[in-house]
Parts: sequence; structure tokens; C-alpha cells
Amino acid sequence: MVEHGGGAVKDFMHRYLEVVPQDTTVAVAAERMSVKQIGCLLVESDDPKRGPLGILTEMDLVRKVLAKGLDPTVMMVDRVMVSPILTITGDRSMLDASHVMETNHVRHLCVAEGGEIVGIISVRDLVRSFVDVESGPVRELDNVYRPLSILMATRLATIQSDASLLAAAQLMHEKRIGSLLTIEAGEIVGIVTERDLVRKGLASNRDAGSTHVSAVMSSPLLSIDVNRTIRDASKVMAEQGVRHLTVTENGKIVGVLSVRDLVKMVSVRDRPRFLSKT
Repeated sequence: MVEHGGGAVKDFMHRYLEVVPQDTTVAVAAERMSVKQIGCLLVESDDPKRGPLGILTEMDLVRKVLAKGLDPTVMMVDRVMVSPILTITGDRSMLDASHVMETNHVRHLCVAEGGEIVGIISVRDLVRSFVDVESGPVRELDNVYRPLSILMATRLATIQSDASLLAAAQLMHEKRIGSLLTIEAGEIVGIVTERDLVRKGLASNRDAGSTHVSAVMSSPLLSIDVNRTIRDASKVMAEQGVRHLTVTENGKIVGVLSVRDLVKMVSVRDRPRFLSKT
């Protein structure tokens, strides 16, 4: 039974699963992600009696393929997927799911019933569940002065807009982050994310070593004032289909907010309850 914390996993999971064969190339997988507008794929075995072998995410493509300069038209998905698949049951709470994700440093979690995978949830689903509930860690943060200033990353990771996609992927991998602010003539002009690298880079068969970040970055920036609420930030992200927002104060960028920052904060605040159950 779900005690509290954003509802049950089964109420927020996505039941439609995109699956690719294990001998699919990374380039084809990236194109599928781009066309379907999704951030992960399940990888199935050649043996129809077996269930999915692993899961492939945008982060895997950026850190294990792009950052290493590997050829996506040759590399197969079973070489870079995560296996075995991390699962949770549908009757567990979304807060429990956030702890599993945070502990294992993942953004997607498969939902299992009777030994079979029946759905999937992402960090965005977690945020939606936390914001929608009437009580819980996010609601408690409503009473905190300028909660966005607590959640956002204040160290701004940047890259020149004329740097290569390879350099951007390597920097994201090194810093273990999912986005970089882009710089031109000393000014912040946009943002490049793992999603940009996959959907506009890999999926379009752009050469990572010669393509500039400016060709795939998002510009102008989507921003939110530091005095706005978590609900405001979540709404903007959902409406614009993004996972990152720059946070401004008096018109100046003072931080970057990601959906993962919000999930991490919720997980930290709820950790005593979670640990008491394990």
C-alpha cells in the first residue's frame, strides 16, 4: 500500500514500450528516439522466449558513444545498453521510485508485474506526481523562501558555441551533467543538452568531430525568475517539453534548474522514511 509520496507507480507509468532488436545500430536507435520523442528504448533478445535484455537511454548514447568518438553506424545497442534492467513494482510509491533512481543514478525505471515488464517511468513522471499531490516534500518546499534558489545548480557549466559535439559530449561525461550553457563573444546565448546531441546530432547523422554545438543548441534560452515556485518551473518544463531551465535574478542568469535537481531534493528530504522501511 502506498503511504504517501505522489501516488503509486502504476498510476503514472507509461504502458507503451518502444523496443529495438539487440543488433540495432546506435544511429538507428537515436533516430527512433527522435521520431518517437522519447528518451529511452528497451533492447530485446534474438530469442523470443527471453524478455528485454536491457535499456538504452540518451545518457548512454552521449557518454558511451559520442563522448568516446565511436561510430554510431557500426556500434550496436547491446554494447552500450544498461543490463540487467532495474525494476520496481507498480504498487510502490513514486517517492520510493525516486530513491531507487537517485541511488542508481538513472532517469528511467521499468515497472514489473509477475516477472514481466509492463511499463516505464521517468524523472519527469516523478516531478509530475510530486507537484500534483496536496501534501509531501514538494508542498513543504512551498513554505521555503525562494525554493528555486535551493534546487538550482549555481556553478554554470559552459562551452563555446563553435566547439564540437564531441567536445560537448566529453565535457558532459566528465562533469556528469546533462546540459551546458553555450557561449558566444563572452555572452550566454543558448543551451545544449544530451537530448540535443542525440536528436539533432546522432539521429541526423552529423559528424560529432566537425559539427559545431551551435548547430544543435537551443536558443533563445528558456528562463524562470528565481522568485517563482516549483510548480511554476514544473509547468514551464512540461509545456515546453524541456528538462532544463535557466534561473534568473534581476535579468541575470544565476543558475540552471533540471528535473533531476527537483527529484534529488525530494529524495533527500524523504530519505529517513525510506531508510526506515528498508
